[in-house]
Amino acid sequence: MSRIGKAPITIPAGVTVKIDGNNSVVKGPKGEHTQHIPLGLEFEEKDGVLTVMCPDNSKPALAKHGLVRALIANQVTGVTEGFMKKLEIHGVGYRAVVKGKILDLQLQFSHPLEYSIPEGIAIECPDVTHINVSGIDKQQVGQVAAEIRAFRKPEPYKGKGIRYVGENIIRKAGKAAGK
Repeated sequence: MSRIGKAPITIPAGVTVKIDGNNSVVKGPKGEHTQHIPLGLEFEEKDGVLTVMCPDNSKPALAKHGLVRALIANQVTGVTEGFMKKLEIHGVGYRAVVKGKILDLQLQFSHPLEYSIPEGIAIECPDVTHINVSGIDKQQVGQVAAEIRAFRKPEPYKGKGIRYVGENIIRKAGKAAGK
């Protein structure tokens, strides 16, 4: 049995979890999130606690046990607290500004990059060198942050580019350091 799968999911007040077939729908104060989940598991809800149970010890069912529990727990966290990824921009002349549903990036290309913000994601720039990506879907927040970072990944010589806050960039020595 999966140690992660055995852990119960606490459902806070104001959150409803509905599992029908192979979809789980979680509604909360921040919105509603639907997730496709594989079949073959059983669910039991008692006193604000949801438990995912494995009906048999077959290998496919055990493989899904921890996954399904983590997906539903992330849905509950998303509709109550939400998820956020923070990015920072390093480099002279590099900046980001949100204009309506467009993230405008100046990254020393010959043209500005315009990234259209997907539905369900909120992007804010507290200043021109920081970007906050937030939403209720953990996978979508991480994907949008990765797409923004991919426009100009941090380079290893000067460290210029877009990186996650707290990300450590391993720097390389230049040519002059070899002498």
